[in-house]
Amino acid sequence: MILGDEMKRILFASLAVVAFASGTAFAADLPAPAPVFKAPPPPAPTWTGCFIAGGGGWGLWNQDITATVAGVPAAAKFTTGGNGWFGTAQAGCDYQIDRVVIGAFGDYDADGLNSTISFPNGSAANENEHWSWSAGGRIGWLAFPKLLTYASGGYTQAQFGQLSYFNAATGAPFASTSPANTYTGWFIGTGYEYALDSLPFGLPLPAGLFWKTEFRYSTYSTASLPVLNGAGVPTAFGINADKQIETIRSELVWRFNWTGPGVFRY
Repeated sequence: MILGDEMKRILFASLAVVAFASGTAFAADLPAPAPVFKAPPPPAPTWTGCFIAGGGGWGLWNQDITATVAGVPAAAKFTTGGNGWFGTAQAGCDYQIDRVVIGAFGDYDADGLNSTISFPNGSAANENEHWSWSAGGRIGWLAFPKLLTYASGGYTQAQFGQLSYFNAATGAPFASTSPANTYTGWFIGTGYEYALDSLPFGLPLPAGLFWKTEFRYSTYSTASLPVLNGAGVPTAFGINADKQIETIRSELVWRFNWTGPGVFRY
């Protein structure tokens, strides 16, 4: 039997509906595609955070000395000084505001600075700095994302050891001494800090390592030191000492929260 045109259209429409329904049912039976997760971008490096550091340096110190009798200057003031190496350890925290970094820190120096003081009367004494510590703040400017230039300042103390007097010409010791003393004062400094990416030949480094170098000038209050006899009893003699210390120090810094090279949010 030959179908009419109307019957053909009805048959084709029915077949299309059946095919669509079958395809939908088949697609419903397929498993859903697994979700695709994208890792979040790494956080931009920031100087905000805390750090520890260790290193060393070289120092030069000068002092103005005046000999006294019964507390009254008995001779003209003269200048002497010394130098030496030292080791240092530091801890602190910084906070970044745009391209400005402000922070606070404290450090301790184990000193090897020493000197021989030659007095106008022919006597002399050896003097060594044992230790010093400083606490203060700094403010800096990020010249580049990984390079901070800064100025620092704060409070400091330094201990110098006992002076043992001797004959400058012969080296023969005298029985007299002056006691060790802890000097108090303030300091100012300037320096730079730079983020390290790799060692020579492209060897990688752990994130968070920096190199810091700083020049620092410290000045201390005048100390009046008695001259003691062999029995440790103060005599009428003494010295007034004004000390200033200049140091250049370099340290390897580790920042706890540094995430590595990246783009700063300027």
